[in-house]
Amino acid sequence: SNVKVRLCKCSSSFRINFLQKKESKMVSVQNTVDTGHDDMVHDAQMDYYGTKLATCSSDRSIKIFDVKDGTQTHVADLKGHEGPVWQLAWAHPRFGTILATCSYDRRVILWREDRGSWTQLYTHSVHDSSVNSVHWAPYEHGLVLACGSSDGTISLLKYVSETNAWETEKIANAHYIGCNAVSWSPDVSKKRLVSGGCDNLIKIWCQDETGNWVEEAKLEGHSDWVRDVAWAPSIGSNKTMIASCSQDRRVIIWTNEGSSWTPKTLDTFDDVVWHVSWSISGNMLAVSGGDNKVSLWKQSIEGQWNCISDVSSKSQQQG
Repeated sequence: SNVKVRLCKCSSSFRINFLQKKESKMVSVQNTVDTGHDDMVHDAQMDYYGTKLATCSSDRSIKIFDVKDGTQTHVADLKGHEGPVWQLAWAHPRFGTILATCSYDRRVILWREDRGSWTQLYTHSVHDSSVNSVHWAPYEHGLVLACGSSDGTISLLKYVSETNAWETEKIANAHYIGCNAVSWSPDVSKKRLVSGGCDNLIKIWCQDETGNWVEEAKLEGHSDWVRDVAWAPSIGSNKTMIASCSQDRRVIIWTNEGSSWTPKTLDTFDDVVWHVSWSISGNMLAVSGGDNKVSLWKQSIEGQWNCISDVSSKSQQQG
């Protein structure tokens, strides 16, 4: 089965690789997409059904590809941002075909596709600095987007169907030097998210009964900027896991089986770690870093994390 992996820091040839896990536990590059971007590619995301791929780049554009039988066909260029586009997030298909993108230009743009035509649905302009991360809440909470910004705040953009309007809430001073990443908890009984910032901290936020966002936990373990956080998909137990990665070259797995969070260092890498991404089943973690490598990690029954593959970018091998 394919492993959904987010690749970052693609090299100067601006390609992304699709990884495929074989029965033998080996992971191979299934195919390589020449995206056609004119600058660094920062994110690549498949939609819910795996039939669409979106990529974004420092060239300020987003590209959409149709994916069929393992081949990608470029179908659209989305232009509207005025700076590098850092991250993408597809909304759940029950809301239609909606893509959120965030940029150095301080804005988040929501794009919608209707019968093959892409338009700008909404522009979210409440931040004073680069917006670095966007992530949609589980669809049970409605159409709600979390956005993390270098201005230190997290904004929550929510569609209210009764008024056909978008409402914004803000978590002020979430990370005082800047927020680099946000990720929602898969728990549908309560709105909860995790954030990582330039203060080297990871914070858990929870919406209380009055609707206010409160800091539920502060996780200290990294010694440099936290670059990414990813809440693992729910695996049906009372155990919940978060992966974090940092400028300090470490990936930490935080586990909570009731009340407190316990850190375990997955590994210390040779370079800055930019992204962590869980497989859909939540039992495998992809780690991508500044050295152009993606490694896949799996937890054993005993709780140990083992590297099951190292994949170098083809573009790196070709120079």
